[in-house]
Amino acid sequence: MLNLLSRKSESKNSVKRISPDEAKKRLDANEPIVLLDVREKAEYANQHIPNSINLPLSNILAVGEILPDKNATIFVYCLSGGRSQSAASQMVKMGYQNIYNLGGISGWKYGTVSGSH
Repeated sequence: MLNLLSRKSESKNSVKRISPDEAKKRLDANEPIVLLDVREKAEYANQHIPNSINLPLSNILAVGEILPDKNATIFVYCLSGGRSQSAASQMVKMGYQNIYNLGGISGWKYGTVSGSH
């Protein structure tokens, strides 16, 4: 019961979780979604989800320059989910409204690509 109450008291502006399956479904439906990979550039170049943008967690404060629309739907991911949660939380504090923690690419069972943009 306490857990339900604490969830209700959270502001609507909080990090939401999204599963790889749900994310894939929404991406395939051509919803306007930004995929944000917060791993380091070398990790991104090695393997990433197609059409994602790389912005390492260490540079997350620059997100406003790359993604100025604070109402955009953004799926954030990293390798295992830790950095994406941290980045997503920071983005919510900056005023982003629709932030989803996709977790880690290690849980993404769909296609990936290599190389940098």
